[in-house]
Amino acid sequence: MSENTHTLDARNLNCPLPILRTKKAIAGLQAGEVLEVLATDPGSVKDLDAFCSQTGHEMLSSKEKDGEFHFRIRKA
Repeated sequence: MSENTHTLDARNLNCPLPILRTKKAIAGLQAGEVLEVLATDPGSVKDLDAFCSQTGHEMLSSKEKDGEFHFRIRKA
């Protein structure tokens, strides 16, 4: 299955904007598509984990490098 990946740049945005923009971006995707989220707000780690748990979307990866957080979420 090939992944159709979309990117959301939420860097330099503070809470609650990264999660709000993620919710909006995910809403525009088809089931199975992947959203890559780039963020610098440390709170986005907890927020996006909770978002995926509550909505059933799959967190494919979550990593931090040099103060940037990279998430890959597959829409349920």
